[in-house]
Amino acid sequence: MNKWRLVILHTTIEKTILANLIHNEQYTRKVLPFIKGDYFSDRTERTVFEEIQKFVDKYNDLPNQNALEVELDSRKDLNEDDYKRVLSVVKELQKDDNVIFDWLVETTEDFCKDKAVYNAIVDGINIIEGKDRNRDVGSIPSILTDALAVGFDNHVGHDYLLDAESRFQYYHKVEEKIPFDLDFFNRITKGGLPPKTLNIALAGTGVGKSLFMCHVAANCLSQGRNVLYITLEMAEERIAERIDANLMNISMEDLHDLPKQMFDNQIEKIIKSTSGKLIVKEYPTASANSAHFRGLIKELAIKKSFKPDIIFIDYLNICASSRFKGATNVNSYMYIKSVAEELRGLAVETNLPIMSATQTTRSGFVSTDIGLEDTSESFGLPATADFMFALISTEELDNLNQIAVKQLKNRYNDPTMNKRFVIGIDRAKMRLFDVAPDQQNISDANQVEDSFAEPVFDRTGFGEDMDVMKDFKV
Repeated sequence: MNKWRLVILHTTIEKTILANLIHNEQYTRKVLPFIKGDYFSDRTERTVFEEIQKFVDKYNDLPNQNALEVELDSRKDLNEDDYKRVLSVVKELQKDDNVIFDWLVETTEDFCKDKAVYNAIVDGINIIEGKDRNRDVGSIPSILTDALAVGFDNHVGHDYLLDAESRFQYYHKVEEKIPFDLDFFNRITKGGLPPKTLNIALAGTGVGKSLFMCHVAANCLSQGRNVLYITLEMAEERIAERIDANLMNISMEDLHDLPKQMFDNQIEKIIKSTSGKLIVKEYPTASANSAHFRGLIKELAIKKSFKPDIIFIDYLNICASSRFKGATNVNSYMYIKSVAEELRGLAVETNLPIMSATQTTRSGFVSTDIGLEDTSESFGLPATADFMFALISTEELDNLNQIAVKQLKNRYNDPTMNKRFVIGIDRAKMRLFDVAPDQQNISDANQVEDSFAEPVFDRTGFGEDMDVMKDFKV
């Protein structure tokens, strides 16, 4: 048996960690940022670790045993017996040059992970038993998630010169996106929605926020994607009903009159046409936050072996915040901004795109040219979103079975390209579709001009407003 293995057998991993923290600078620089004092269950060893950590933070160097003894001697919270025990541990911390560095780092990482999970379970039990008055049961999933995420990540940033090669590879890497079945949305997003993003549709009441998300969800399912649709506004069955109408190409009214045999045949066709799954989960309004959604994703993975490729949340403003409980003494700006940040954090954590929606203000509801300033409750939402667009409906557009789209924020492409366009809408069947080029708005200088006559869109009130605005453009 190797000498370094014999050494480990006669000591504990905690003392091995402490010894190397004062004798092995390479090891200390690598692991110290990830070790916490509460990972040491023995108070004596925890006290030694705290002194090592304080010394390194203050002097940016490793303490020797004499320095630790001096620092411990100045502590006022140790009685004579505690001081003797701590001093005894310090004297046992001997240097060992035979320990394999990689093994030591890996073993330390395993130690930190195990201790983090153990502490999280203990915290969860204390919360359930009412011993922790600062946290409730809803915080347990996030506590466990943080514990399971413990690991040594030594990436400290992108070195502009040394990492040029990896940067070049990044430029030529084809990012996997989830495409739309709407041409202009693919143009403005350069092919669809990328992972780790928060995408927001802004519209007034009844304009079509849920219709838009149901259509995109149905399209993702048709592509063979796994779709998770979270609703805080309508019942699960109402969302499924809209997706039924979309995929079966049947009006909502006719759907209720469909015989059972025909309905089963339609469902069978959908099953055969896709390898994806669609899960619709309903939460009471303003009761669920990102922690609940995170827990749902893990529960679906365990119970149904289901991992979503995209998440829809209908809609953001009626989600709760995991940071602000009940919005007590918190203004709407901070509260909605917090919800948006938590959802975007969830998108990054799960490596998925999230699609949601928000309401317009009262003035935005009657406006034919919605802007970011028309976002209700919080301007912090558009500041957080990666992609945001407005859905605009007017009487003229309704008569044409069309709805206007205006880009508000776009991190995927130049938002001035195809800034405004129209798409077709079939409200009865809950479907959206591309319209002919000659019905697109080309009043924008950067719009793709492939029409022949005056666009129908420009003859609507929305188009006339755009013409008026152009006259004042410098």
